[in-house]
Amino acid sequence: MDVNENENSNLQTKWTRIQSRLRAELGEDVFTSWFGRVELEAYNEGHALLSVPTRFLKNWLESHYAEKVAESCRREFESVKSIDFKVRQPRGYAEKAAVAARAEQGNSKSAVGYGDRMVPVSGRSGRGQVRTEYEGFEGSPLDPRFTFDSYVVGSPNRLSHAAAWQIAESVSESPLRYNPLFVHSNVGLGKTHLLHAIAWEVRQRNSLTRVLYLTAERFMYSFVEALRARDALAFKDKLRGIDILLIDDMEFLQGRTIQQEFGHTLNSLIDSGKQVVVASDRAPTMLESLDARMRSRLAGGLVTEIGTLDYDLRLKILRKRAAEKAANDADFIVNDSVLEFLAARLTESGRELEGAITRIYAAYQLTAEPITVETAEHIVRDLMRGKEPKRIKIDDILRIVSKHYGISRGDILSQRRNRSIVWPRQIGMYLAKNMTSRSLPEIGRRFGGRDHTTVLHAIRKIDGQMKENPGLQEEIEILKRLLKD
Repeated sequence: MDVNENENSNLQTKWTRIQSRLRAELGEDVFTSWFGRVELEAYNEGHALLSVPTRFLKNWLESHYAEKVAESCRREFESVKSIDFKVRQPRGYAEKAAVAARAEQGNSKSAVGYGDRMVPVSGRSGRGQVRTEYEGFEGSPLDPRFTFDSYVVGSPNRLSHAAAWQIAESVSESPLRYNPLFVHSNVGLGKTHLLHAIAWEVRQRNSLTRVLYLTAERFMYSFVEALRARDALAFKDKLRGIDILLIDDMEFLQGRTIQQEFGHTLNSLIDSGKQVVVASDRAPTMLESLDARMRSRLAGGLVTEIGTLDYDLRLKILRKRAAEKAANDADFIVNDSVLEFLAARLTESGRELEGAITRIYAAYQLTAEPITVETAEHIVRDLMRGKEPKRIKIDDILRIVSKHYGISRGDILSQRRNRSIVWPRQIGMYLAKNMTSRSLPEIGRRFGGRDHTTVLHAIRKIDGQMKENPGLQEEIEILKRLLKD
């Protein structure tokens, strides 16, 4: 390894540690939203250069997190004088253009059409990701693995799957049946898979259909950039010209102006007979950050929930993923006893199940040893939950606290400062910190958009009161038991 390679490796090691520190201090949600795509380009004589993919992200980080990043960098580098952000150029653009040109010359099976362009895809089962695109408006990445063929159906997701399939089957030919379609569930249960599957199926059936898949984060970035470029009108017109809009992670849509514009776009598309599909981690009526009018419009179509995966569906998923590995390696065999063991012990999400099969397959490739129940347990032991307690959600806390103190959920989330409301609100924040893994900023957002310092003050106040008041301790314990039941 030469000197430059050694320096780059050392630099990236330090940046990895800085990222870990930021994740721990800011919480997983904040880190993923704002720092997941930040890269350390260079560090020279006290000057750190970070790159980001969009101007909006650059401006946001400079305005809100520059000092926090500098503070974390100072723990790894001896002297940090300045932190600078730049917008990096898209990577591999020339290579992608060349591949696209080759695809247009005759390999029609290796590409999917978007508007007037052919976006290269490494086969429906390939690992490469592509983006939906319409008149220069670039959507979020689509994963070629997430098709209807690879989606495993069972009782918890049967309704959502059926609705998604009917939309994909008829969106460009028949009158709309469900508009909008709103799919919600906890993380890792297949919402994103369904949205990607709709996009792939629609494009396969009719390449002229104008499809756009966006995460809420991507929508926010694009809209703010359009405002900065004074191109908001063109942005609106492009969105309203598509045939089917798929929006993922709706719970992350923030900002009054952005929400208003999305609401106008939603109304315009639906009123024009265009299909809208939305996915979120909770039902539209539970999206407190959205105004009542938008929640009502989202709830006005078909709302489906993907429930917790039952044993039968978990086993079907494991069999499907194992068969996919075996299709590429005939010597890879996993007995039903192993799959049944995994289905009984891994109960959290489909991602967890896929991760287990991926680990087991990797272990088999490295050791060539047969997969038994004992070896499988050893390989995925950190995923085993056993009889873990019920996972508490902030929605559960809001429900129990409002009922216990005889106030409404809206009162807790409001800006009212009456003691009869502030006290339950502070207790709710205390419970959220002690019974969930949410960060202080996330708790503040879920409790009416409050600052993390307000949450910290509430936690400290309840902590102090509990030390002086045994009755309050007993009251908190009662609420905890109600939440665990």
